[in-house]
Amino acid sequence: MKKSKIIGLVVALGLLVTLAACGSGSSSADKDSKKDNVLKVGASNVPHAEILEYVKPILEKEGIDLQITTYQDYVLPNKALADGEIDANYFQHIPYFNLQVKDNKYDFANAGAIHIEPLGLYSKRVKKLADVKDGGTVLVSNSTTDWGRVISILQDAGLVKVKDGVDITTATFDDIVENKKNLKFTYEAEPALMTTFLNNDEADIIAINSNFAVDNGLDPLKDAIALEKTSSPYTNIIAVRSEDKNNENIKKLVEVLKSKDVKEWILDKWKGAVIPVD
Repeated sequence: MKKSKIIGLVVALGLLVTLAACGSGSSSADKDSKKDNVLKVGASNVPHAEILEYVKPILEKEGIDLQITTYQDYVLPNKALADGEIDANYFQHIPYFNLQVKDNKYDFANAGAIHIEPLGLYSKRVKKLADVKDGGTVLVSNSTTDWGRVISILQDAGLVKVKDGVDITTATFDDIVENKKNLKFTYEAEPALMTTFLNNDEADIIAINSNFAVDNGLDPLKDAIALEKTSSPYTNIIAVRSEDKNNENIKKLVEVLKSKDVKEWILDKWKGAVIPVD
């Protein structure tokens, strides 16, 4: 083979290798870019995951790939966040978040309050709280941060009263000093079981979180015999690891969730059972 042909072949091969390397580098960069724009969020089925599904295409237009993982309890979403399995979660209200951070030493931050789900009291035995019999039973979940919510509803109805100076958000049933109907409280079961207890008519009054109520076909505005006030401090938030509080994808998620369009959609879909906050 002539020397000129050999040189030409070497140059051609070198050019091919260079182009292949450039192409490979570009592909890798694209993959890294796509990976950086994946946002993994854990959520309760209703309404949190449904709200996230609604904003998913909106975020996609912003270049963010929102991936949603649903959970059926109140423990795993925070554990998954702490373990780095997800980037944020959307299922819990502020008092529960604060308690979990304190008890588990989580290094979490509140990235933004999105909505409130008024907790309701339900019954198959009476139509209003005033009709509950003396010695009636009240079933409440073992989520201690919901106890004050239940007590607050009963106190507003004039059935119980807590000690002076007690913060209602941290109140327990031991803080009740007046109990006009001698109500008996049971609070050992998981929140998700409350709708089953209602279906089985296992107590005079049963406290149910609105996400579980809606998920099981209940309309809190129509079916609850008493509903928590919307001025309640129990707003549901986007929780993140503290290091990610200023992450651009997280900030964009919160911005979209608090947008006028999303607020109107939430109000239209749940008719006040889920209420956006400013």
